[in-house]
Amino acid sequence: MNITVVCVGKLKEKFWTEAVAEYAKRLRAFCKLDIREVPDVDPAKAGGEEAARAKEGAAICAAIPQRAHVVLLAIEGKQRSSEQLAHRLEQLALSGTSDVAFVIGGSCGVAPEVYARADETLSFGPITLPHNLARVVLAEQIYRAFKINRHEPYHK
Repeated sequence: MNITVVCVGKLKEKFWTEAVAEYAKRLRAFCKLDIREVPDVDPAKAGGEEAARAKEGAAICAAIPQRAHVVLLAIEGKQRSSEQLAHRLEQLALSGTSDVAFVIGGSCGVAPEVYARADETLSFGPITLPHNLARVVLAEQIYRAFKINRHEPYHK
């Protein structure tokens, strides 16, 4: 399976980059992981939040692989347990979907065209997470899903 994570902004602090790198390394045994960072847009320089969302949205849509099943992380999205996420990835694979893209938007949210491109939404709950932490949590949950699907002991 090919997993693409499209996210707005770069990880600046070493501890975030190391955490994502660790899960990326672990995921090599299960999938091809591609993390695509699109530039974050400063609303003050873009002419407001709506303009920033639009610019980021265009970059996000361009970064999504054409045939990918798109899962947008959104606070109002569907909440899934780790087991349910594992089952969903397994369902996608069994249905012939080999490309899955997860999208983490910017601090101003995402443009309507990103929602339109999404096949489904996923929420880590009603809490607000910094985008850096959301990326680490997503990488860990994808790793956990593959371990669950292989009946390996990581998930306890």
